[in-house]
Amino acid sequence: MKLVIAIIKPFKLDEVRDALTTIGVNGLTVTEVKGYGRQKGHTEIYRGAEYTVNFLPKLKVEVVVPADSVQQVVDAIQNTTRTGQIGDGKIFVLPVDQAIRIRTGEKDAEAL
Repeated sequence: MKLVIAIIKPFKLDEVRDALTTIGVNGLTVTEVKGYGRQKGHTEIYRGAEYTVNFLPKLKVEVVVPADSVQQVVDAIQNTTRTGQIGDGKIFVLPVDQAIRIRTGEKDAEAL
């Protein structure tokens, strides 16, 4: 099993969810986060005053999938979130040693 973590622009969430549902991913976790990469933030004007926004709003999408589904999940996320502009996000893939469904006690692939 693998944990796929994607940091994406907030307005892309519905597209990502739909793409993952289409390929059979049944659940995911979404967290509102802030951060920056190469963008280094941006400058905004509010009530006539200019200020720098150093951390930009993003969403962190996490999904645990069987190892043989990872490339399909990564492709789905990448294809739906790519705009070609700086700040499209990142995808990380990590190993998962064990998964347990609390309600039933099912483990690993059955728990997904």
